[in-house]
Amino acid sequence: MRTKSLKKNKINVVTLGCSKNVYDSEVLMGQLKANNKEVVHEEEGNVVVINTCGFIANAKEESINTILEYVEKKEAGEVDKVFVAGCLSERYKPDLQKEIPNVDEYFGTSELPNLLKALGADYKHELIGERITTTPKNYAYLKIAEGCDRPCSFCAIPLMRGKHKSKPIEELVTESEKLAAKGVKELILIAQDLTYYGLDLYKKRNLAELLSQLVKVEGIEWIRLHYAFPTGFPMDVLDIMNKEPKICNYLDIPLQHISDEILKSMRRGTTKDKTTRLIHDFRAHVPAMTIRTTLIVGYPGETEENFQTLKDWVSDMRFERLGCFTYSHEENTLAFNLVDDVTDEVKQDRANEIMELQSQISLELNQDKIGKTFRCIIDRKEGNYFVGRTEYDSPDVDNEVLIDAAKYYLKQGEFANIKIIDAADFDLYGELAE
Repeated sequence: MRTKSLKKNKINVVTLGCSKNVYDSEVLMGQLKANNKEVVHEEEGNVVVINTCGFIANAKEESINTILEYVEKKEAGEVDKVFVAGCLSERYKPDLQKEIPNVDEYFGTSELPNLLKALGADYKHELIGERITTTPKNYAYLKIAEGCDRPCSFCAIPLMRGKHKSKPIEELVTESEKLAAKGVKELILIAQDLTYYGLDLYKKRNLAELLSQLVKVEGIEWIRLHYAFPTGFPMDVLDIMNKEPKICNYLDIPLQHISDEILKSMRRGTTKDKTTRLIHDFRAHVPAMTIRTTLIVGYPGETEENFQTLKDWVSDMRFERLGCFTYSHEENTLAFNLVDDVTDEVKQDRANEIMELQSQISLELNQDKIGKTFRCIIDRKEGNYFVGRTEYDSPDVDNEVLIDAAKYYLKQGEFANIKIIDAADFDLYGELAE
């Protein structure tokens, strides 16, 4: 018969999924620390909280496998309690309770106070901006809004995260000041939809005003924009991007597809012509801008002609950064009523074709950087290299700059001027500029 651990509870928070989940885990950990709880991130602990993702099939599978892994550890006496939170739990709680009953309790995305109570802690409303960051010390995510009001046919996020809800500017400034005091130099602004920011609170799209306040925070040197929506993008953001050196010439704007037929079925509220004009406007307003986008292939009804339209457009637009996903047929979305008629093999072949094309574009663009000097932030040392990024690159998804650690000593979290001496499709090689 297994015995309960007599040692003080150590709570291990395990994070799966996107940067929004990373942020939520950090807030949870900050609350636990304020309650004098011992909390760690993805280390050993006798109480486990799994912050799950429920977005697409691969993410759901990873979440379920992680839950099963910790349930087995619980049954073997290696951990005492397992709690599950986040998007998968929000979306499938009754099913999960039935299929995996040995989890102590399941919590949805908006049930932080209840989760804390189960962990023997009180939710402290006064802890605005108090988090335990889990990213390298030089950058942190700043979630400026929760939820989404867009009607995209393929997306289950509104089911899991609810309607769009902006955070007040003053609250975000306070949070940024606290991050800067801890040594954070780069803020990565995230939301399901940056474009919509402020409409609910200020009755207008207010991202530019938020940026004008965040640039005043001492210690913050880079501000990066992630996950804008193409319809209704507030163009005054480009003016402040040009004016304020702290705002990176970078925009992550998922476009998903370009065939008018597919865009209409996806309920994206735009067309090929409008989207193309928008990208041209971005580049005309901010010539130095790097644009990152993501695409979906294999959506129901996507013909070879639709796909070729997308592929030709990617070739024409020459995006600096691009990711491609295969369509995932998600229940309770509008697209789930359509026939998932593109085979998995064709979906994967199409994704591979897009990424092979993008790899060549990225190589050519990177080759143009050879001989040029860029201000880089040094994220970490890995093997024989210091690993840095330019302002045109976001962590985990974009190019990295590799500097030979045998020749140069660089400090993590500091900026350095790096001259590019060689380039591959998704890596740059540099030396310290004289």
